Amino acid sequence: MDQNDQVYIKLQKHLDNQAVGFPATKTGVEIRILKHIFTPKEAEVASLLSYKFEPFKIIYSRAEHLVESPEELDKILGRIQKKGGIEFKIKNGKKHYCNAPLVVGMYEFQLDRLTPEFIKDFNDYTSDKNFGVEFLSTELPQMRTIPVAKSIHLQHNVSIYDEVTTLLQQAKEPFVTIECICRKKKSMEGESCKVTDRKETCLAIGGMAQMALANDVGRKITKDETMSIIEQNQKEGLVLQPSNTKIAEFICSCCGCCCGMLEVHKNLPKPLDFWATNFHAVVDKKTCEGCGNCEESCQVGAVSVSEKEQYAVVNLDRCLGCGVCVSDCPTESISLLKKPIQVIPPQTREELFDIIMERKKGRFGKLMLTGKLFFDAVRTGQTHLLK
Repeated sequence: MDQNDQVYIKLQKHLDNQAVGFPATKTGVEIRILKHIFTPKEAEVASLLSYKFEPFKIIYSRAEHLVESPEELDKILGRIQKKGGIEFKIKNGKKHYCNAPLVVGMYEFQLDRLTPEFIKDFNDYTSDKNFGVEFLSTELPQMRTIPVAKSIHLQHNVSIYDEVTTLLQQAKEPFVTIECICRKKKSMEGESCKVTDRKETCLAIGGMAQMALANDVGRKITKDETMSIIEQNQKEGLVLQPSNTKIAEFICSCCGCCCGMLEVHKNLPKPLDFWATNFHAVVDKKTCEGCGNCEESCQVGAVSVSEKEQYAVVNLDRCLGCGVCVSDCPTESISLLKKPIQVIPPQTREELFDIIMERKKGRFGKLMLTGKLFFDAVRTGQTHLLK
């Protein structure tokens, strides 16, 4: 192990102590991921940041011993930012910087820097048990699922943060449309999306859109264009997943064949224990004709048609309440039901990360989580997920 590796190990440990951790593995693949984004000097500087946005002056006071001048530090931070290794936000006219988690964060900003080697390392790392337990250990998830517009009605009394049109109308500019990195990764792996052939389906909003533009990622669009993209995404049956905040910073439109988050969902025995959603689907058995449209359109396999009874059945351990099946039902036999206990998201991502950090699980909590995953797999007859 050389000196440079020690620098990356220091950064890995530092990132693991932030709100959304970055644990080590037996293979050391996490170090290769960091080397893809950071030079050794950049890794040293990134180790001095926090998950909280901080002004340049504060960061320079910590990094002064590493650089010859404030101008040099400014250039280093700019280079890391351009590669998606850290995030920035404009506050009072000045840039504030913070560490970014791997997901959602560093990975998504590798859109134009994807290589076969990085994809392999990313797949190996995110399929490692240590990463999985850490990712699921956050008290609140970083994303949530909201219903498509056609699946909700006035009687639902839908909150602003669960209604996509109002969410976008009240969102802060700018708006940026971005190629879905999950579909791009799948394409590079030789697989094509089964739901859409469109590339620009994801949206960055407000502060995250500012960073995307600064990093030359995505394309700036108007609010009307944003609405049009979301409308088309819903028509194609994509699942709407915004940031788990009242003020939206991004909205992903996801498919079950490519999306990394929905892949996590399908690999858990009881995924709703780790999801933020305020609805679930219900079936009217009297009018359901068992056509199978809902089963075909569901992106997470939460709906199936009973061969014996010939009507649709919803698995409440898996239903995201996305409403895609509702808009596809020819007999209007499926509807969304509001859950009795509503999940109210924090106002901003900064508040979200504060909550995650405050309730961060320690070693015992992670052992308990591992045990829960094991027993849930056994109880639900899904022991194949233990692999």
